[in-house]
Amino acid sequence: MRYHCFVEALEKLKTTLSKILLLEAQKGFENNAVIGGLEKFAQSWEPMAREAGVDERTLRRVVDLMKSYPDADLLGRRNALAAIGSLLHLSNMDALPQPKQAPLPIAGKTAKKASPAKSKMQIDHAVSGSESVKEPKRPKRTKTSKISASATNSIARSLASDQVEGLDAPVSVIRGLGDKQARNLEKLGIYQVRDLLYHFPRRYVDYSQLKPIAQLGFGEEVTIVASVQNTQLLPLRSGKKMVEAVVSDQTGALRLLWFNQEWVLRSLRKDQLLSISGRVESFMGRPVIYHPDYESIERETLNTNRIVPVYPLTALVTQKWLRRIIFNTSKYWTNKINDYMPKAVLDRTEAIDLGEALRQIHFPDDLASLSQAQRRLAFDEVFLLQLGVMRQKMNWEFLESRAYQVSDSWLQERIDSLPYQLTQAQQKAVTEIRNDLAKPHPMNRLLQGDVGSGKTVVAVLGLSIVIENGAQGALMAPTSILAEQHYRTIDKLLTEESGTSKALLQPGQVRLLTGDTSKSERKEISQGLKDGSVKLLIGTHALIEDPVIFNDLQMIVVDEQHRFGVEQRAALRAKGDNPHLLVMTATPIPRSLQLTIFGDLEVSVMDEMPKGRLPVSTHVAYPSDRSRIYRMIEKQVQEGYQAFIIYPLVEQGENEDSKAAVEEQERLQRDIFPNLRVGLVHGRLKPAEKDAVMLAFQKKEYDILVSTSVVEVGVDIPHATVMVIEGANRFGLAQLHQFRGRVGRGSAQAYCYLIPDSGDAAENERLQVMTQTNNGFILAEKDLEQRGPGDFLGTRQAGFTDLKLAKLTNLPMLQSAREIAADLLDADPDLKRTENKALQKAVENFWPSIYGVGDVS
Repeated sequence: MRYHCFVEALEKLKTTLSKILLLEAQKGFENNAVIGGLEKFAQSWEPMAREAGVDERTLRRVVDLMKSYPDADLLGRRNALAAIGSLLHLSNMDALPQPKQAPLPIAGKTAKKASPAKSKMQIDHAVSGSESVKEPKRPKRTKTSKISASATNSIARSLASDQVEGLDAPVSVIRGLGDKQARNLEKLGIYQVRDLLYHFPRRYVDYSQLKPIAQLGFGEEVTIVASVQNTQLLPLRSGKKMVEAVVSDQTGALRLLWFNQEWVLRSLRKDQLLSISGRVESFMGRPVIYHPDYESIERETLNTNRIVPVYPLTALVTQKWLRRIIFNTSKYWTNKINDYMPKAVLDRTEAIDLGEALRQIHFPDDLASLSQAQRRLAFDEVFLLQLGVMRQKMNWEFLESRAYQVSDSWLQERIDSLPYQLTQAQQKAVTEIRNDLAKPHPMNRLLQGDVGSGKTVVAVLGLSIVIENGAQGALMAPTSILAEQHYRTIDKLLTEESGTSKALLQPGQVRLLTGDTSKSERKEISQGLKDGSVKLLIGTHALIEDPVIFNDLQMIVVDEQHRFGVEQRAALRAKGDNPHLLVMTATPIPRSLQLTIFGDLEVSVMDEMPKGRLPVSTHVAYPSDRSRIYRMIEKQVQEGYQAFIIYPLVEQGENEDSKAAVEEQERLQRDIFPNLRVGLVHGRLKPAEKDAVMLAFQKKEYDILVSTSVVEVGVDIPHATVMVIEGANRFGLAQLHQFRGRVGRGSAQAYCYLIPDSGDAAENERLQVMTQTNNGFILAEKDLEQRGPGDFLGTRQAGFTDLKLAKLTNLPMLQSAREIAADLLDADPDLKRTENKALQKAVENFWPSIYGVGDVS
């Protein structure tokens, strides 16, 4: 019922908007279809669209188009309406009329009249690359058109926005590209003409450097050109099927193999000439390529002796067609783009011009030119990224907040009251937090440390400083069970007296708020927060819901911060007056990410484990070792300990070879451990159900817990000593390290067994790194090299996932970009100087949240 209400509301909203936009077109694009114009209408339309279920990315782009509408000339306005219609799939928007007047006079200048036919012809030629018609002259403008590009192309948005409107036009205006093809391109994140320039090739084929089949070596990554000799479908013992194609050139033959991809047969025919890329493997002593990339080519292509781009594709978009469209677009536009990068930066980095870089990235003259283009565009990405995070940090430091100080003797008394001695790393982190709290601007610090390194007690000491000065604190955790664990630990630390000092708080002044908290208790907590008697509130996202109102919230701790969205963290901060913020993560952050993704935060590193903690003994095992591991688990349970067994899947799928948690839990309980208690937890359970299982495991109601990755971060199980991870090759090193951190929390020796479901030698060699170190920071660096930044990003603000060329493992480039950005901001913090104004616009477009209400941290 609720779903149908959403659908009905959305259709009604779209119908109303379609009528308004069509009326606006009929009125000659004069911005008078609604009172106040489209920019005013956007203010009321936005909340209605959000409530009707329009996704946030589409909503933001439509609102941007409406707000920038009055600043565009008539042609730009027409294109804006067409883009809105395309984004929302509005009816009757396929054939908007062309403007009947010349572009609007701007800044007191009068533009020459142009016929509608000529305007259409000019933009068609401009984006198709034809050189027979010159680019129309545009009047100078004091305000620039800001029709938003694709949200997935941040760098494309960063092109100086004083370009002629052709770059901002929907791709449907390109000659030979209709509305249907434009919708296909949207699946690739291509909405406007400029997006085509930033749709970079995923690889290249150098037809001047091809290898003949006879010279191929095993293990080589190669590209060859060969013709199809024959194809066949071969049955396998497993019941699946394999496609085999034999290809040859004048020197020899090569087999191509695809498992379970019968559709490949439909795309191959005898004597078809293919460009084929992949790794040469050995099968029964003969060369073979498994699952190669391939493309049908024409013989004249070979004679070009050029480096040819190969683009990412989607359904109904062919390589040949897309290559031609991008060639025509780049040919016309790349020599007309104004470079937003200041000359001083270009000189310092010895970078080529932006237009030349965009031309060479698509159709390079040679490998050296391609390298220069990739270097320039990659630097642009990290430079805009650095400017964004550094300005966010400047903005944060500009805010005013209350400073909190305590005496050395007071702090030492609190430390002495702890039931254990702090490590050197913990003492250093406490000092850094104490110094931050003493400053008149809000703390913005990341506390990172391995599982079990003692982050919570460091956070408690920071909260204690604020509470001692009469203010309130809050700690937000991602799950109810973790929030409850924090509550029990912190309540005991703050409300129980030790032998050497009085308790900081009275019973009842630390409270827990989760989704399970009763109405009567919520009411009691709410009253205590308002009158200030509740000093510390611990909970889940329930903390950000109304009517949770603090009397004087001055410090916030967010545990496992990557599990929370930007809006959730911002909502909690909004409940205080520029409160101090400490975010914690058990995922060690590599140095390169500290300089970029987390560059707006001060960082405290805890790389030392508490005394007496034994390293987990880790081994790569194989299916033949399972019986031995199961016997070892039984022995550990007999001694009073518990075990985890992790699986990569919840349930077995038709095409999956990996074991799955649901089926395996049943098998283990029935056949392997009939006398033990085997529990099950996975992501499809409701939060309350997951918490109940984890709590039961903590209370030793289960001996073994079968789970998926939901236990990566969670409750402390002090008696767990065995971690078995099935399908270990499917996880990143950082994630495997998190799993391993679930055991060995007590004083007993713990064990971790990694069982891959692949015979791939490279994958299994990757897993061997886990056996060589228990240092999460070393593993994090390795994981970043192998898998990219995805494991570390969580839900931080957009921008980092839009990097197309830059590698966050390229530390020298990151450091260079950061140094240049720092020098630039020292000389011109707001980028207001004439030579930096285009760059300022580029940064705003790349980081829209920084200039609104966004939150990078």
